[in-house]
Amino acid sequence: MAILPAIAQPLVQGFAAAFTRPTFKRFLTLMAGALLNTGRRTISHLLRSLGGLAPGHPSSYHRVFSRRFWSPVTRARVLAGAVLQRFAAHVVVPLAGDDTVDEHRGETVYGKGRHRDPVRSTKSSTAWRWGHQWVVLAVLVRFPFAARPWALPVLVALDRTPAWNRAHARPHKTPARLRRQLVALRMRWFPQGRFLLAGDGGYGSQEMARFAHRHRRRLALISRFTPTANLYEPPLP
Repeated sequence: MAILPAIAQPLVQGFAAAFTRPTFKRFLTLMAGALLNTGRRTISHLLRSLGGLAPGHPSSYHRVFSRRFWSPVTRARVLAGAVLQRFAAHVVVPLAGDDTVDEHRGETVYGKGRHRDPVRSTKSSTAWRWGHQWVVLAVLVRFPFAARPWALPVLVALDRTPAWNRAHARPHKTPARLRRQLVALRMRWFPQGRFLLAGDGGYGSQEMARFAHRHRRRLALISRFTPTANLYEPPLP
């Protein structure tokens, strides 16, 4: 913990439950490097930036992500709790959901697939990228130095393609199912919280709408309607 300033140590101490003690020390070192680094946040670049502040063999830091066992769910719960306590402890918590594609072309990349790139695609042509597609759930918070709220990601899920799941004998989950599971997990962690979820048309699925209706006392959904939606009453003001 000595590598981090004293004011930050209580915040990161909660992450210790997700790691073994040796792995937690290296995780903190990499976290400090990521905060100080202004370039690419690869493991090798972080270690070069830290220099003598990163004891041990460099391969032990690479193994934090490739071979060590730790719980990303426990880490996400601690992070989500810290964000809610600091920014949205007594209000309706605004959430935002979206998908993002991160390109990885390596032959042995886990969970890699071909995904549509929404940024480079147009109505007339579709751009594809090989890599990971992540379903992201973020908390919207306001900072005094910004006019618009910032989205702080607290939960992510890897969207694997149907072909990849068939090849690895895994049950396939659609992005809509992953989105619903992330929201359900967030609500389960904070049973007293009330949430306002905003998302694009992917969040306007029937599955998500039914889930929001079942939990309508705690969850409100804002998304785009389908063109064939049946509207029986005018919308509320």
